[in-house]
Amino acid sequence: METMHLCLSDLLDQDLTSYEYFHSLPEEIQRKVEDSDVRSFDELQSFVAQLKQEKDQGIIQ
Repeated sequence: METMHLCLSDLLDQDLTSYEYFHSLPEEIQRKVEDSDVRSFDELQSFVAQLKQEKDQGIIQ
């Protein structure tokens, strides 16, 4: 089972993979992730994939 962290900053401080992935994202996506409640690497990846899909479909700018 994947470790759940208290918040995004906790996740980024304690998980190097999440930190590197987050900082490889465009700033606009980073801001949306910061406004979300992701607490694990899986949640982070899923949230970003959802954002990219919505952008591709023209749902978000």
